[in-house]
Amino acid sequence: MRKRQLHDSKLESLREQGTLNSRSQDVSHPLFQDNEFFDARDLVQVKYEMLRQVQVEKAPVSQSARTFGFSRPTLYQTQRAFEREGLSGLVPHKRGPRRAYKLTPAVIQFITEIQAAEPSLHPRDLAQRVKEQFGLVVHPRSIERRMGQEKKRR
Repeated sequence: MRKRQLHDSKLESLREQGTLNSRSQDVSHPLFQDNEFFDARDLVQVKYEMLRQVQVEKAPVSQSARTFGFSRPTLYQTQRAFEREGLSGLVPHKRGPRRAYKLTPAVIQFITEIQAAEPSLHPRDLAQRVKEQFGLVVHPRSIERRMGQEKKRR
């Protein structure tokens, strides 16, 4: 039972840190098959071992990438990140925002009212008005996408 709890807590920890290897089933290297120390779910460990195999054991790039569940371009990106940042370069970076966080309900209402009064305004003009009114720099394409969503809802 103790081993199962450690397994579950490590899985949760990897998930929280953003280092859970979503393609762990693709890791076919023998180290990750027969040894408890090596965990295919640990993305940092898998990437490190992949780089070590290429650098130290002089294994071919394409073979190493495939054995560790990655593409050749990913291996090269991983190499560059490791050379630049060391081990911390193997930790995935947080990506940017997933939504138009600047387009709050107040900003959307403002845009909707302006558009109702002046339907011929271009998103570029709307972005300028938002900047003047709210002090926010919003890309015209963000406005265009959001207004397209608003039309679909109606």
